[in-house]
Amino acid sequence: MAWIFLIVAGLLEVVWAYAMKQSQGFTKLVPSLVTVGAAAASFGLLALSMRSLPLGTAYTIWTGIGAVGAFVLGVVMLGEAANPARLVAATMIVSGLVLMKLG
Repeated sequence: MAWIFLIVAGLLEVVWAYAMKQSQGFTKLVPSLVTVGAAAASFGLLALSMRSLPLGTAYTIWTGIGAVGAFVLGVVMLGEAANPARLVAATMIVSGLVLMKLG
């Protein structure tokens, strides 16, 4: 169950990051509320996952899902650049996550 909490927490990190971008510096109410709600839920689920997962593993996986997810969402939804350097960086993050899980 801890892994499910952690994966959902990571996905919610992507949601709040995207909503924060859409809030235009917290000047739009609905995206601002989504940001706060998704962030609170993400932190709560991260905390629940840390009851049984090691800190380093949980935090690394959570931030990795958020970082790679935000990158993919930025490319797909916002038209951000997907140049070779950024793709290599995202691949390295995912590789690190796999190594962390295997370790």
